[in-house]
Amino acid sequence: MNIEEKYSYGEWQNCIKMENKEIELICTTDVGPRIVWFSLRGNQNMFKEFKQEQGKTGGQQWRSYGGHRLWHSPEAKPRTYYPDNETVDYEIENQKVRLIQNTEPTTGMQKQMEITFLGQNQVRVVHRITNHNLWDIRFAPWSITVMNTGGRAIIPQEPFVDWEERLTPVRPIALWGYTDMSDSRWLWGKKYIQLKQDPQKRTKQKLGVLNTLGWMAYVLGKQVFVKKYDYRPDNMYPDFGVNNEFYTDSDILEMETLGSYESVAGEDYVEHTEYWHLFKAEIGTEEESIDKNLIPLLNRI
Repeated sequence: MNIEEKYSYGEWQNCIKMENKEIELICTTDVGPRIVWFSLRGNQNMFKEFKQEQGKTGGQQWRSYGGHRLWHSPEAKPRTYYPDNETVDYEIENQKVRLIQNTEPTTGMQKQMEITFLGQNQVRVVHRITNHNLWDIRFAPWSITVMNTGGRAIIPQEPFVDWEERLTPVRPIALWGYTDMSDSRWLWGKKYIQLKQDPQKRTKQKLGVLNTLGWMAYVLGKQVFVKKYDYRPDNMYPDFGVNNEFYTDSDILEMETLGSYESVAGEDYVEHTEYWHLFKAEIGTEEESIDKNLIPLLNRI
């Protein structure tokens, strides 16, 4: 595994590149914290890049930049939309890179990401938010990955159970006011819900689910990005109790996980961990194809 400091990418001069024989990851220290690239070596970026925003720093306008970011939930303006346009401190230790944001002056909160290569195609990303106020704040860490265009998210359904075996519900689903369940980008299946990113579709779609199975996937060409996390049944989650959220429009598809929704005392912090995996595979939209080509990959993790 190799870490290249002061790597230039996308007009940002102060990036850090992490790579091994299988995968490449780039994070920038000019703004953020942001991870701006993740792929199998020699393949396209799994993450969306907004070319018109690359290299920009400073200012009070919030920019997505694409890639992977950390927010605090529930979503609200202006709190959530603090513009992460300033440089971040960083530390490199063994196989780890830690990105450390300055405390946000408008919220009193500070974001950190710790990125560690665990294996040939595995990365751990620890998200930490510290409350530097003198008072408690209730929020949840919210990990948002902005995926590249033209792909498809796969969300596992809870295991099917006949009504004679269980009379109580198995998962909450949260819908936004602009969610259209008849939109052709949704594929509602018995085993999986799928959401396609379509650059020709101008309307927005969003869905939240409580996902106790601990994984989601994004298929882009022959690359498959799998995001895993720990589900904790004793935790409370925001937005009607969901720990996964999926959003799409004509530019992006976001795959989001949420940590516990709780009151955080001054100078205390919360952490939320994701495990990223990349595979090479061809996975069709049919549930039989997902069972045959994706589930064996998950079983190898």
